[in-house]
Amino acid sequence: MISFARGVPAPECLAVEELADCARAALERDGRTILSYGPGGGYGPLREWLAEQQGVEPSRVVITSGSLQGFVFLAEQLARGKRVLVEAPTYDRPLKILARLGAEVVTVPMDENGLIPDELPEGDFAFLYTIPTFQNPSGRTLSVERRLRLAELARERQLLVLEDDPYGLVRYDGDPLPSVFELANGEGIAYCSSFSKTVAPGVRVGWYVLPPELAAAIEALAVSTYISPPYLSQATVLEFLRRESFGPNLERVNGLLRERRDAMLEALARELPEDASWTRPDGGYFVWVELPSGPPSSELLAEAEEAGVTFVQGADFFPGGRGGEHALRLAFSFVSPEEIAQGVSVLGSLVRAAAPAAL
Repeated sequence: MISFARGVPAPECLAVEELADCARAALERDGRTILSYGPGGGYGPLREWLAEQQGVEPSRVVITSGSLQGFVFLAEQLARGKRVLVEAPTYDRPLKILARLGAEVVTVPMDENGLIPDELPEGDFAFLYTIPTFQNPSGRTLSVERRLRLAELARERQLLVLEDDPYGLVRYDGDPLPSVFELANGEGIAYCSSFSKTVAPGVRVGWYVLPPELAAAIEALAVSTYISPPYLSQATVLEFLRRESFGPNLERVNGLLRERRDAMLEALARELPEDASWTRPDGGYFVWVELPSGPPSSELLAEAEEAGVTFVQGADFFPGGRGGEHALRLAFSFVSPEEIAQGVSVLGSLVRAAAPAAL
């Protein structure tokens, strides 16, 4: 099976030997601490490192077992039975979490420049969840002008914005943009990221920068959930950072993934019908494809899986599946360039074969 469904780095992106050495060094340096229980907010030295990078007090940083675990904590604290704003489309896992908590999910439209801030509805909302840079699933990036406008509206409406930024450093083209958190001077914006896309997903080290009272509440919720986070993996990541291995490794990983992004865009241009459209991300893991003359993506998925290719159908990224009927998310990060060419060829053949019936 050629999987365009897995938003994870290819195995060759993982610095296995160096991370093993970092884990050993962390144990030798601070083993009695990292093999014991400790504060629910995470390994103190890593919290301090992250706080310094973000220009905040360490108490505002909460390290979680992957950033999605932090989203669960935040949603349990703020969103149960409340209204929450999300982009349309948006990452499918938060949609499932919010549905489980009985939250009413209200969508905000996007275009090629990302979320449209002036389309934010009026009213009382627990928070707005947004992925401004190389968005999952679309690969789109919010423009600087819209980031400024979003920060302005958040301040005016006293709306908490959760800025999810796991892909921001996974950039292949162009210059980095300031985060909404930075543009708002850290006020009214909760910021989260992860080392899953820049070091390894298996270390399960995500982190949040939160307003002080909310940070304390989330840390208490973490303690009541798992007593203490896995300090060994957090200390391993810190050793990786202290060795200054992060930058060179990120450059290597981005080179590997840039090749895959380029292979995906070339294959789509070669294989899909003329009326198809897709995003052209400057970074991240995903391309969003729309197939107006193709079959519904649920039908295409069933046929593709029979032919040995899988992806995620567009409807999964809309609340209740209300949208994306002829769209699909293709992840290029896990498969090789050769597999990308082969898999997109299969999809193109299926779409073209179904087009007359669809029309």
